Amino acid sequence: MTDHPTHFAPELHIPNGTIEIDFYKEFGATENFCLRNDDGSIHVAELEINGAIFHVHETMRDALEPISAKGVTTIIGLFVPNVDEVMNKAIQAGATEVNPTTDHDYGYRQGMFKDPFGHYWQIQKKI
Repeated sequence: MTDHPTHFAPELHIPNGTIEIDFYKEFGATENFCLRNDDGSIHVAELEINGAIFHVHETMRDALEPISAKGVTTIIGLFVPNVDEVMNKAIQAGATEVNPTTDHDYGYRQGMFKDPFGHYWQIQKKI
């Protein structure tokens, strides 16, 4: 984790009963911990991509994950040094491209993909 005391750590909800989250590791995340339920399904896992922490958590309370919500519940913006490399790695790991990597007039290079659990990721850098 970085030395910055303030940071975002999004929590992405996954369907109850999910056993594996290998996509995120194949995409380049490191698993810091994974707590499982008695049936082996994931309760919560903390993952990190180059110091950017996020959690995947089984659905609880009134929260919805994208599949049961039948749509996007949030978009995760991830700033990286090489957008093309990260986009390619995500696609190879099983993501679906939503928007190809493009330079935009507002000064960002961006691409977007949907992960296997339905979460949208905008991979970007300032140019």
